[in-house]
Amino acid sequence: MESVAISDSNRKPARTRLNVVLWVVQCLLALLFLFAGGVKLILPVAAMTKQVALPGWFLRFIAVDEILGALGLTLPGITRIRAGLTPLAACGLVIIMIGATSITAAKISVASALFPLCVGILAAFVAYARWRLAPLRESNTATHVGSTR
Repeated sequence: MESVAISDSNRKPARTRLNVVLWVVQCLLALLFLFAGGVKLILPVAAMTKQVALPGWFLRFIAVDEILGALGLTLPGITRIRAGLTPLAACGLVIIMIGATSITAAKISVASALFPLCVGILAAFVAYARWRLAPLRESNTATHVGSTR
């Protein structure tokens, strides 16, 4: 009996530490993607297509996806509404970073592709951890919005 109680008490601080680490990583990723998406929305298409020959509409689409992904990393956890969207947003950002890594490695250099690769790995960590290891909880009032009780 005592060993079960000890192992349960040891699990809670580990889960709390993981939750703090996840929030730090989520916020850093959100800031990074908000900045990257915002720059892609503000810069003229001609300036963006000089470095990588991709259509302007596609770069704008990626910009909107990055901004929505950044919001999806943080807002569900902050509001405790639709918390299951956080791992989905992280998965979407992983897909974007797979494309960014492959295009950077092919068009620029393999060394330059290490940054998007690391960002993608961090997004994959958030996706897995928020899905399996430390899922966000929804608030009780958020689940009953619209009910007549």
